[in-house]
Amino acid sequence: MPASSHYTGLAGYAHDTPARAAVLLVNLGTPEAATPKAVREYLAEFLSDPRVIEYPRWLWQLVLHGVVLRVRPKRSAHAYASIWTDAGSPLRTHSEALAAALQRTLGDQCAGPVSVDLAMRYGRPAIRERITALQAAGVRRLLLLPLYPQYSATSTGSVLDAMADTIKRLRWPPELRVINDYHDDAAHLDALADSVRRHWAVQGRGQKLLLSFHGIPRRYVLGGDPYYCQCLATARLLRERLGLGAGEVLLTFQSRVGRERWLQPATDVTLRALPAQGVKRIDVLCPGFAVDCLETLEEIALRGKADFLSAGGTVLHYIPALNSGDAQVRALAALALRHMAGWPELAPDFNPAVHAALQASARERAAHDCNR
Repeated sequence: MPASSHYTGLAGYAHDTPARAAVLLVNLGTPEAATPKAVREYLAEFLSDPRVIEYPRWLWQLVLHGVVLRVRPKRSAHAYASIWTDAGSPLRTHSEALAAALQRTLGDQCAGPVSVDLAMRYGRPAIRERITALQAAGVRRLLLLPLYPQYSATSTGSVLDAMADTIKRLRWPPELRVINDYHDDAAHLDALADSVRRHWAVQGRGQKLLLSFHGIPRRYVLGGDPYYCQCLATARLLRERLGLGAGEVLLTFQSRVGRERWLQPATDVTLRALPAQGVKRIDVLCPGFAVDCLETLEEIALRGKADFLSAGGTVLHYIPALNSGDAQVRALAALALRHMAGWPELAPDFNPAVHAALQASARERAAHDCNR
């Protein structure tokens, strides 16, 4: 079989297709339904990723298919059902709303054509599916924006793997730029701080502000993953913006699984211990999640709250993720514009009429040359 057969072309592609730019948002993903079957399919893909579980493949596959996928789907489906809405998964609906809002904002700020699309690392819509569709629409310049403020090999690194697996199969890959993280982006931090202030203005202020980040195994950090350091930086910069002392803010890590040592302190353990230390009212923010999802709505707002109250606490307020709010949209738009600098669609002197004429001329020349 010739090597060229490994490369993917575009059915019906014409060499005179007008070129355009796009931003591809990527989030983690979600099951298609809150059922054990759908959750099992989702977890099988998610937990098979070697970026997520760094164990010998043969050993992990035995554990995954022999134990995990026999037990966990039913329990996880129950958790998903507790937050599922009539519109479906909160992660998907919030992500779709964010993509639509960012499209409107960039459409207003860019003279040239810039599309905003959404993909999921696991499940649908898949990264390969969306890149193929964007390429068919004439996208020749692509900005990849994973919705993970802090970089980890388990999240952003995995997105890059999926992107590379897609790009290496394309006959004519687009020009590609990547936003690795935005953990210390000023506009993003301002948006987080404002969300806390707005919450305090309405609900009052708890005795502590707990910042809960998703955890990863400590071994990954010792291996060079910058995630822990970026979480610390986000927490410090946010605390400074809020004018809080070091003792007024707690930083914890959630969602640990298995017996391996993960980043400490653990969110669930901390919530159960705080009431005995005299902390009866607490506010919880999850700065590592761009939109609300299972880990924020079920693990923190429901289960974490129940743990805190059962241990003697009186009030736990979960402060929602930024979701598709104006502050997050403006912050991501500014971030995207900086990273797309130099592309024709963002040029200050971009003239749609002139650009259309040049594109039409280029299409005529391409059609002539290809048909000779």
